[in-house]
Amino acid sequence: MQLPHERGPVSRHVIESLRSDRPGAAFFALGPDDVIGDEDVQLALWTIYELHYRGFHGVDDDREWDLGLLTLRREIESRFESELRAVTRELVTGVPQHGDLGQQLLDLVAADDGPSLAAFLQRRASIEQLRDFLRERSVQQLKESDPQSFVLPRLDGRAKAALAELQYDEYGGGRPERLHATLYADALSAAGLDATYGAYIDHVTGVSLTLCNVVSMFGLNRRLRGASMGHLAAFEASSSVPSRKIAGGLERVGLPPAVAAYFHEHVEADAVHEHVASSDICGTMVAEDPGLRDDVLFGAAACLHLDALSGAELLERWTTGLEKAS
Repeated sequence: MQLPHERGPVSRHVIESLRSDRPGAAFFALGPDDVIGDEDVQLALWTIYELHYRGFHGVDDDREWDLGLLTLRREIESRFESELRAVTRELVTGVPQHGDLGQQLLDLVAADDGPSLAAFLQRRASIEQLRDFLRERSVQQLKESDPQSFVLPRLDGRAKAALAELQYDEYGGGRPERLHATLYADALSAAGLDATYGAYIDHVTGVSLTLCNVVSMFGLNRRLRGASMGHLAAFEASSSVPSRKIAGGLERVGLPPAVAAYFHEHVEADAVHEHVASSDICGTMVAEDPGLRDDVLFGAAACLHLDALSGAELLERWTTGLEKAS
């Protein structure tokens, strides 16, 4: 994958450092604005994270551990996490401290009143709006489940076995053509889009980058393993019904069956995974370490909050006629 194009001073610093093989500066002052949804800061963070995944053409693999870039990553993560905790605090503190955590996570998702992006895609979206949606989600779904795999060695016992079971399904049950990331790539190709990993990194919004980055931040930091699994539980619990609606929208506009196939797969799979993630993983983790409870709820609340931001952004773009060019 090629390095992306810069979107401001922070991403320029990271990209120029990687392009020139010059170590990143140990200190780089971020501006005063919030980093959630900031396309410059989120692109910089995505680029640093990508060194832990597939890397970039012409960039030495050793740059994964560039101390200057890691220092910048920690600075961004600190701001990112603080902002997320602030905007989700009321939702997290509203959950009773006692009770069945697995059910509380499912109730949290059921009570979410974010914008119904899936309903719009099902009933009203044009073919270009549906293709736009597929592009925006590509940076996240083409590495589907990979961030959560970093958490496996940080768990033990029943929670570890449950996550391994869930990941086995996500990775196609031993069949490479059934990898969920591969199914998404197939959907992109069938829709006439570029299925290359990272193909749309220069086109997606800052909020779409944020959706992708939050799972990496949670997965790559052992301290945030509870948040990672809480995010996973909320994602799985909020996926089945919307996936059915999105599949209906894709079929409504006449896109090939391979496009909807990815979403049909998630109608059934995520209906099962939501209970595995909420009870067998999160419930078990908190039963063994009650100190993880608030982080699990934080991860779930962050998932719901960022999904709502993304949904609102896309709906505003589509309903005001500000579509991206295809």
